[in-house]
Amino acid sequence: MKRKKGFNYFEAFVNLSKYSLSSAEILHKTMTEFKSSQLPNRVKEMHEIEHSADLAKHDIMNHLVKEFLPPIEREDIITLSQEIDDVTDSVEDVLLFINMFNIKSIRAEVLKFTKLISTCCKSVYELMIEFQNFKHSKSLHNKIVEINRLEEEGDGLYMEMMRNLYSSTKDPVELMTWTEILHRLEKCCDNCEDVADIIEQIVMKNS
Repeated sequence: MKRKKGFNYFEAFVNLSKYSLSSAEILHKTMTEFKSSQLPNRVKEMHEIEHSADLAKHDIMNHLVKEFLPPIEREDIITLSQEIDDVTDSVEDVLLFINMFNIKSIRAEVLKFTKLISTCCKSVYELMIEFQNFKHSKSLHNKIVEINRLEEEGDGLYMEMMRNLYSSTKDPVELMTWTEILHRLEKCCDNCEDVADIIEQIVMKNS
């Protein structure tokens, strides 16, 4: 559903989700080529993306304040914008905590999780593209279901990694730091599912 004139909220949602995807790709690349000495640079790069995403979200809000008749309900625009932004924030949090805890080496299975997060964010991006035509789309539902499936995969990976963590070490510092990092990784997938859920609700209300 594209607007013929004025601010295009659907394109703005696509743009927001692109920031989430970029942040996820940086996270996975950082973990794959992990060097603790490079973390400050990667954190700075990630923060620039997160800051740009915040500005894009504020731009949506600024237009919404002046909008006479938005294409969908105002509350839905606000909620969806925030949910997409939360994905970017949660991905950034993973890198922030790895840097804050001064992690020197990455557990091998973490790469499975960051790859999954990248896939999840790519699916959200594709969902936002399809959302532009939500009243006529034949694939939107399948994209929502796929994100739900990826989130379930993330839950399973989280439980498996937590079990492996507590089976492999008794060191309290290592347990504390990696418990928190794994929680942050799992939250990224949860936030992606939150986006899919609000899209499903919007479609139901506007059908």
